[in-house]
Amino acid sequence: MPVLPVARPAGEDPRRRIPRTDRLLALPEVASAAAAMGERVVKDLVSATQDRARAGEIPPESVKEELLAALGQRTASSLRPVLNATGVIVHTNLGRAPLSPAAREAVQDAAGYTDVEFDLATGARYRRGAGARAALLAACPAAEDALVVNNGAAALLLATTALAGGKEVLWSRGELVEIGAGFRLAELVASAGARVREVGTTNRTHPADYRDACREGAAAGTVGALLKVHTSNYRVEGFTSEVGIDELAEIARERDLPLIADLGSGLLHPEPSLPQEPDATTALTAGADVVLTSGDKLLGGPQAGILLGRAEVIARLARHPLARAVRADKLALAALEATLSGPVPPVLAALRTDPAALQERTEHLAAQLDGRVVPHEGRVGGGGGAGVPLPGWAIALEVELAAPLRRGTPAVIGTVRGDACLLDLRCVPVESEDALVAAVTAARAEVTARTGTADGADGGAAR
Repeated sequence: MPVLPVARPAGEDPRRRIPRTDRLLALPEVASAAAAMGERVVKDLVSATQDRARAGEIPPESVKEELLAALGQRTASSLRPVLNATGVIVHTNLGRAPLSPAAREAVQDAAGYTDVEFDLATGARYRRGAGARAALLAACPAAEDALVVNNGAAALLLATTALAGGKEVLWSRGELVEIGAGFRLAELVASAGARVREVGTTNRTHPADYRDACREGAAAGTVGALLKVHTSNYRVEGFTSEVGIDELAEIARERDLPLIADLGSGLLHPEPSLPQEPDATTALTAGADVVLTSGDKLLGGPQAGILLGRAEVIARLARHPLARAVRADKLALAALEATLSGPVPPVLAALRTDPAALQERTEHLAAQLDGRVVPHEGRVGGGGGAGVPLPGWAIALEVELAAPLRRGTPAVIGTVRGDACLLDLRCVPVESEDALVAAVTAARAEVTARTGTADGADGGAAR
């Protein structure tokens, strides 16, 4: 016999049918999720699902199903992995450098108790991050010693504070860099007590500008250090002049002043594909007392500030009280060591991608996605290789796919240009191609369901 619907009193509030919190929390799947993610997170999801039913977004009978679906999608962190199909290698908004498999394994191993400051042989306290320091010195023999802090800005703050001691830092006006979110390096240096003294002009600075500033401050002893900053996120062209590290080193020696070189982008050695990008080995050989660079840019490792230089200078920095406040944690130290000791990291692999090989790979995937192949210039990004194009190719798809691709699983971040959504495979791992194809298929299905057309844009940019 057919099952008849249960008769309900006229005017009954449907919200009364919403499952109670205690009954939802008692479900085996919910209890298991609470043990894995924490009770507060799960209770918040329960409340949010009930609120959707109270607002009429879902029927009360669907609360359990929607809750279990939400729990299945929830992870311990709100950060979601994405496929970077923009062609920008060191994409700051996407977390800069992706870690190599070796670095990821090292982070996993270091997540529990480790010997980060402990000598297992003697049972005594040991120098923090000795493995990362050794790996840095092996990778950059021009440095006598190394120190790792939590990011590049911290490295600059520590160096200028410890070496200038509240005195003037001589800094070319053409190198007063502003990075993302309006963050100005000169303001950072001044915040800890050092006084920035600008020398030269925006487009031209000469050795005499530094010598004049040193001479003026000599009697009062007001000059504390010379600073050379690589303008990694912009270029000044035309009628220009700058003072190289070798010339600055000579001036610094004349006045017995330290020379700090902030290179920013993370190269330890010259990189043929970026011939204008400075590197730590060349800067140290030219006479810099300490070189600063980032770990999560062209080095291809975790967020870290790396200081390389003369042993006595690094020792002075390590003894400064600020060094404790900006020190790197064990996960960064482990990832940095593994990056330096392991195979070529993803960042350098993407940088050195052969355009012909990228075209072949792009054509193969474009055929599966019913897209067309177009020329597309990649970028280094992240304050490195400013203005240097990286010739390559991309798959042009319907522009309507951009938003659903961002919302999908995995999230795919492409570039919208004109009437096309461009997917550049330079930074997409080969092993992720099947996931990319699935994501595009799902995005097209979403567009079809919303618009009722066969392929969202009726062929659009993809044909």
